[in-house]
Amino acid sequence: MFGKRIQVFKLFGFTVYIDLSWIIIAVLITWTLAAGFFPYYYQGFSVTEYWIMGIVGAIGLFFSIIFHEMSHSLVSREFGLDIRGITLFVFGGVSEMNEEPDDSRTEFFMAVAGPLSSIVLGLVFYGVYRMGIQAGLPGQANAVLNYLAVINFVLAVFNLVPAYPLDGGRVLRSALWKWKGNLRWATRIATRIGAGFGLGLILLGVLNIISGNFIGGMWWVLIGLFLRSASQTSYTQLLMQRALSGEPVRRFMKKDPVTVSPAMPLDQMIHDYFYKYHYKMFPVQDASGNLEGCITLDRIKEVPREEWDRKRVEDIVSQCSEKNTVDPSMDAMKVMARMNREGVSRLLVTDRGHLEGIVTLRDLFAFISMKLDLEGEEGVRNIPPESWGR
Repeated sequence: MFGKRIQVFKLFGFTVYIDLSWIIIAVLITWTLAAGFFPYYYQGFSVTEYWIMGIVGAIGLFFSIIFHEMSHSLVSREFGLDIRGITLFVFGGVSEMNEEPDDSRTEFFMAVAGPLSSIVLGLVFYGVYRMGIQAGLPGQANAVLNYLAVINFVLAVFNLVPAYPLDGGRVLRSALWKWKGNLRWATRIATRIGAGFGLGLILLGVLNIISGNFIGGMWWVLIGLFLRSASQTSYTQLLMQRALSGEPVRRFMKKDPVTVSPAMPLDQMIHDYFYKYHYKMFPVQDASGNLEGCITLDRIKEVPREEWDRKRVEDIVSQCSEKNTVDPSMDAMKVMARMNREGVSRLLVTDRGHLEGIVTLRDLFAFISMKLDLEGEEGVRNIPPESWGR
C-alpha cells in the first residue's frame, strides 16, 4: 500500500511513519484552511494570522489521526494482534497489522475503537474551546479549537459509514462474519458496499465541480477514488491470504538461483549479471558453495563508476540478515508481507546458513493468479480455515 515513508517517532511501542504522499496532502490541507475555511468562517484576521491558523489546524488534524489510529493499535494489542506501526498516508492513517483478527468479536472492538476515540477527542477540544471563550482566549485560538472539535466529530461520523475499509465497514464485516461464520463472504459484501460508496462520492464530487465548487468537488472525487480502490484491494488481499497461508515458502522458491563469485570484478558482475538478468539482488557464493552474503543494486550505486574495474564483489558484499533471508518453512503469506514491509521483491531462502533457493514476489503472484484463474474464488476453500483466520 505504501511508497517511501519517513519514521517520525515511537509511542507506546508503536512506530509512527509518514508516507511521502501525506506530506502533499498536509500542504493542501494547510492551504485549504488558510485560504478558504478560516477566512470564510472567521473574518477580520490578517493573511499571516490565517496561515498560522492553517498550520496549527493541520498539525491538530495530524495529532487527531494519530490518536485515532493509536486507539485501534492499542485495542489490537490487547487482543494479541501484532501491530508493526502506524503510517499516515494520502487520505488518513492505517495501523499495520501482521495478521487479520481471529474472530468477529476482535474485529468489532478494533473497529469501534477509532470512532469512539475521535468522539472523545472532539469533546475534549470542544470543552477547551468553550473554556477558551470564557477565559477570553484570542479569537484565532478559539477558531482553531472549534475546527478541531468539529473535524474530530466529522472523522468519527465518516468512519462509521458501513463501507469497507472504513471502520463502519469493518463493524459491518464483523456482524456479517458473526452471522454467517464466513469471513470471505462477509468481506465480499462489505467491500462491495465500500466500492459503491466510493463511486457515490465520485459522483458527488463531479456534481460539485459542475456547480462551480471545484476544490470541494475534487476532494470528494479523490476520496471516492481512494475508497473504491482500497475496498477492491482489500478483498483481493483476503483471497491472496487464503491462497498462500499455510503454504511453506519452499514450495515457491527457485532451487537453482543465479549466484556470483566473491572474487568477480565489479565491472564484470555489472555487465554479465545486472544488465543481463535485471535483478536488483544476487546471492554471493564461493567455490565451495558457501553463502558469503548478497550484493544489491543499492550497494553498487555507492561505488564511483571509475572504481568498478578495481573492486571485486567481496569488497562490497552485504551480510545476510533477517531483511534479506527467510527460512524455507516460513509461511508464504508472511514472506509476502515482509517483502512489502522491506520494499524488496526477492529474498534468499536459507537453512542454517546454506542457500536453498530464492523466492520472488513475481512467483508468489503467479501462483495466486493461476490458482484463481483455474479454480476461481471458490478454489481457495481447500485451504484449512484455521490456517488463515476463522
